[in-house]
Amino acid sequence: MKTVKFGLIGCGLMAREFASAAARWCHLNGDIPRPEIVGICSVVPAEMEWFKKNFPNDIKYAVTDYKELLNKDDIDAIYCAVPHNLHEQFYIDIINSGKALLGEKPFGIDKAANDKIMEAIKAHPEVFVRCCSEFPYYPAMQTMINWFKEGKFGKILEIHCGFNHCSDMDTQKPINWKRMVKFNGEYGCLGDLGIHTQHVPFRLGFKPKTVRAHFSNIVKERPDGKGGMVPCDTFDNCTIFATTLNADGDEIPMTFETKRMCPGSTNRWFFEIYGMDCSARFTSDDANAFYYTSSWGKEQSWNRIIIGYKPMLPTITGPIFEFGFTDAIQQQIAAFMLEMDGQEVPFGLFTPEETVMSHTMATAALKSHYNNTVEVLD
Repeated sequence: MKTVKFGLIGCGLMAREFASAAARWCHLNGDIPRPEIVGICSVVPAEMEWFKKNFPNDIKYAVTDYKELLNKDDIDAIYCAVPHNLHEQFYIDIINSGKALLGEKPFGIDKAANDKIMEAIKAHPEVFVRCCSEFPYYPAMQTMINWFKEGKFGKILEIHCGFNHCSDMDTQKPINWKRMVKFNGEYGCLGDLGIHTQHVPFRLGFKPKTVRAHFSNIVKERPDGKGGMVPCDTFDNCTIFATTLNADGDEIPMTFETKRMCPGSTNRWFFEIYGMDCSARFTSDDANAFYYTSSWGKEQSWNRIIIGYKPMLPTITGPIFEFGFTDAIQQQIAAFMLEMDGQEVPFGLFTPEETVMSHTMATAALKSHYNNTVEVLD
């Protein structure tokens, strides 16, 4: 089995998930290149202790300056999970170093930063680059994607997708970088959550044509963790009312929800597609279920079936068991490894070109909100 040596820049929650998925690569069937973590970087040295404890024989480099990892000849690829304001410089440096990049969303704090990253990618076409988005790898979502490819939905009527949290309903929750414009960006919740909602519709060919958006900043102050209060200047919630074209050229509605204040939504990712012949929906609240309609002419009924453990890339787990978030993370990383190796996968990761579309829509959404207008995208 081919091994790809990785450096991790940023050692927080998602980097630990990446490392955990790599540690259980035996879970996957098939000859999929294996990620081996040999280097880690964090400006908070304490964050690196978990990696040193759990990968004592693998990690050769533990540094506080990410450029040290970029100068190591025995590191092939980088997984970079840092605050949005760092994306531009870090991603450009990684790309210029010639190492493959798996970067976190939104791939730049704003469109100007994304443009600069894209310039680096165009200057180094030999460097493989992708953006993270794990939720489409749930088996039920893969079923829905396959049904679309097979034409089971017929003429598409509407698309509705979103990613909602309720964690910020706790007004005493201390502020963090995702609640500050200077670190998270002006998009607010849309920048942090938006690409998760866009991966599937963009990949299925539903490009936004017009955008009408509404943003909300509900909680304007939060505890600073030191007994005081500080401004919370990012948008908590955003709903985008877009239009797109179906395969027949009809203009249809496409709605995106990104909310940090959505009652009852611990971590709810969902996708709904409505068609003349059939409709379907998926929500991570019911992660192993697939909902679809049966039709008797004028009447339709919703049906629920349990898909089971039937992932895009086969594993050792039997099909009767349950699939979860950590499995989706591993499927995403495995898809990245295969794509980087030049192999085709049924559903690939979010591409740099798709991040351009994401930033274009987010920029239009802000303009729409501030000016109370409908924005037309090229």
